[in-house]
Amino acid sequence: MVICISDIDLALDMDEFWVFGYGSLMWNPGFVYVERVEAQIFGYRRSLCVRSWVHRGTQEKPGLVLGLDRGGSCRGMAFRVTPDRTPEVLGYLRERELVTNVYLERSLPLWLAGGRRAKAVAYVVDRAHPQYAGALDAAHAAEVVGTAIGQSGPNDAYLFNTLTHLKEMGIRDRWLESVANDVTRMRAGVHRPEGLPRQA
Repeated sequence: MVICISDIDLALDMDEFWVFGYGSLMWNPGFVYVERVEAQIFGYRRSLCVRSWVHRGTQEKPGLVLGLDRGGSCRGMAFRVTPDRTPEVLGYLRERELVTNVYLERSLPLWLAGGRRAKAVAYVVDRAHPQYAGALDAAHAAEVVGTAIGQSGPNDAYLFNTLTHLKEMGIRDRWLESVANDVTRMRAGVHRPEGLPRQA
């Protein structure tokens, strides 16, 4: 079942309707906004925790794509939308993010660059959904990402593209970087050094 924020909740502060992006929404929002600012949420982290059965993998050999999973914190981008565009943007987001119901729509507090606080719509992973891959460590995630291929191409291309965009925005994600380093080592046939921690 899709769990959505009620229209009552959305109407509470319509002049401050924000959307939080932690993956492709950051560089490809697909909707009109009036302000974009770096933001951080606490209690959730960016993670390769969603099995991809089509675009970056198959049913037989799933890939991994990003989800917002419980624990830690996440730096991303927040987009402010004007009240007249809120219903249109919300409808677009639901069509984009809730296709297989692996994500749940939530209203989460966030801290905006400059010290402001706000609440934003965000899409978090549903841990009860069959596509939830669990909290993999970096080494295990790399084993999946380094070999999976889907209709949109190799899974590792998705990972490296994500890191490129994050770097362009001045955002570091050390866990994703660790996954990418392990994938690079796999490509080169180099084993992970003994004693190197497998980042969770």
